[in-house]
Amino acid sequence: WDETHFGKMGSYYINRTFFFDVHPPLGKMLIGLAGYLSGYDGTFPFQKPGDRYEQHNYVGMRGFCAFLGSCLVPFAYLTVLELSKSLPAALLTAFILIFDTGCITLSQYILLDPILMFFLMGAVLSMVKCNSCADRPFSASWWLWLSLTGMNLAGAMGVKFVGLFIVLLVGLNTVCDLWGLLGDLSLSLVMFGKHLLARVLCLILLPLALYTAMFAVHFTVLNKSGPGDGFFSSAFQSQLIGNNLHNVSIPEYLAYGSVVTMKNLRMAGGYLHSHWHLYPEGIGARQQQVTAYLHKDLNNLWIIKKHNSDTADLSDPSSPVEFVRHGDIIRLEHKETSRNLHSHQHEAPLTRKHFQVTGYGINGTGDSNDFWRIEVVGRKTGKLIKVLRSQVRLTHVATGCILGSSGKTLPKWQGWEQVEVTCTPYLKESPNSLWNFEDHINPKLPNISLDVLKPSFAEILLESHMVMIRVGYFKPKDNEVTSKPWHWPINYQGLRFSGVNETDYRVYLLGNPVIWWLNLVTIGLYLLIAVSTAVVLKRGVQLTSELKELSRVVLCGGGQIMLGWLLHYLPFFMMGRVLYFHHYFPAMLFSSMLTGITWDTLLKFCAGYLSPSTTARRVYEGGFLALVLLIVYSFYLFHPLSYGMVGPMASDPSSPMAGLRWMDSWEF
Repeated sequence: WDETHFGKMGSYYINRTFFFDVHPPLGKMLIGLAGYLSGYDGTFPFQKPGDRYEQHNYVGMRGFCAFLGSCLVPFAYLTVLELSKSLPAALLTAFILIFDTGCITLSQYILLDPILMFFLMGAVLSMVKCNSCADRPFSASWWLWLSLTGMNLAGAMGVKFVGLFIVLLVGLNTVCDLWGLLGDLSLSLVMFGKHLLARVLCLILLPLALYTAMFAVHFTVLNKSGPGDGFFSSAFQSQLIGNNLHNVSIPEYLAYGSVVTMKNLRMAGGYLHSHWHLYPEGIGARQQQVTAYLHKDLNNLWIIKKHNSDTADLSDPSSPVEFVRHGDIIRLEHKETSRNLHSHQHEAPLTRKHFQVTGYGINGTGDSNDFWRIEVVGRKTGKLIKVLRSQVRLTHVATGCILGSSGKTLPKWQGWEQVEVTCTPYLKESPNSLWNFEDHINPKLPNISLDVLKPSFAEILLESHMVMIRVGYFKPKDNEVTSKPWHWPINYQGLRFSGVNETDYRVYLLGNPVIWWLNLVTIGLYLLIAVSTAVVLKRGVQLTSELKELSRVVLCGGGQIMLGWLLHYLPFFMMGRVLYFHHYFPAMLFSSMLTGITWDTLLKFCAGYLSPSTTARRVYEGGFLALVLLIVYSFYLFHPLSYGMVGPMASDPSSPMAGLRWMDSWEF
């Protein structure tokens, strides 16, 4: 499954090949480092799930992810122990995570999820430990845990942007902490200022410095041209070894007869592109497709011609050079297919009220709908057009519309999932309707060096984040099972990691249903207990010291964990991107900790009303043992999901897994 992405990206780091991904770089860098240190040479292609590794040393990368996934158990154990001061509660949480088939499956492969969850749980543990040192502010242990919290926040954000949710949790905890200190009249304002500065230093400046350093390492290591070049600006690409813009000299000013590529200026806008395929029946005129393509390709090349004459004579070395100027009317002929860039009043494939853009004509001969006025932003008529630096706008002469990229991905059957190019009648200026000329081939013109374009690190950092945000809303891959957030807590549908038929070795990502349904019931149970406890305390009911301590654990300890679950789950309902089952696992860690705290508290409440003490202890111990045995037995039943299945599918009555397909939506 996703080893095809993240294993391949680890290889890119080892080979120092530049690539693009919608997530920040830390997780992939650590995978690449683990592979490098364990002897992997970065040559495995990672093409599709099920390919054999053969002699390639992949164990270091998988082992690294498995080790970080294994750390979730002691992190959760220590967190619950700190919040509840109860060994059984911490042990129950540990049992839940040890025997969950989903956590095992997600941790044993080359994926970002165990790395993300490692830093996430590290941040939660550090935050809780720092809170426990509140009576010893500015001590060595207080500074250690506060600094570790900041470092883990940087780690979580550096793996995936959903690390922002743990930043919010720690931020809310810090605000509450500072608000309490502000109300402490025994604390001087100078001392409060020190508390504030300490948190700014460790929870804001330190994470930002580490996060920025990750990108500095990322761009330093990936210094060779690769599949990610086309997502970035021409200036950035000129720094990559092997890129056609690296250490190259090209003609500075545009001339008729030049062969060029045009790059859209919206982030990840792509190159103006065409190919032999026609628009399908019913999608505007059945003419040649014109799209924006994010990768370097011969089909990105166009020849600049005068609108009223052929440019064949301009290829003669003895003919004079004639430069293209601001305000000229030109034709753009596609080099590979000899068809002109063309527009008309047929509607665009996806964007309503925009006009269709096509390739039209034979050997450069078309009609008046092939004419475009070229204009440079902020320049006067007659001025020359600079390659790479001039921002140009192409206005269709016949209709007055402007050539642009809508940013919408065309369907596979229509535009090979490339980006839609339209002609917009709305004259509002935006990066979507601006282009620059990147490649420029004209043997009759003198060349200039591109070193003058070198961007600063701050510009590269800003551009990379803009591209990640812009491209982050991607479409699912073929045969992938996407899901909705309400599916996740009920374990409605898993995710096929490897294998599709009876002869394949099949691994299926699905949570242990007993654990997940126990977690789901516990969330409702916790809310009931928390509300009841809050009402009892508000009414001033006299409680024993033991019950007061349990009330504190429920409202404070459980409340922090409940807030963590909400912050890591509810935002997905508002996301417009493609969602998968594995996105729930950070929230699942919080619900598992909540289960440990809630059931321990409930059993203690129940035991507290029984006498003698031996009976109460037996009830408590019996309840705890029953939960543990239920969890272990359910793992015994469902462990093949994690460790692999062969033979008939579970829908076949003869399958050993047939009796375990408790929901029709489970596809193992």
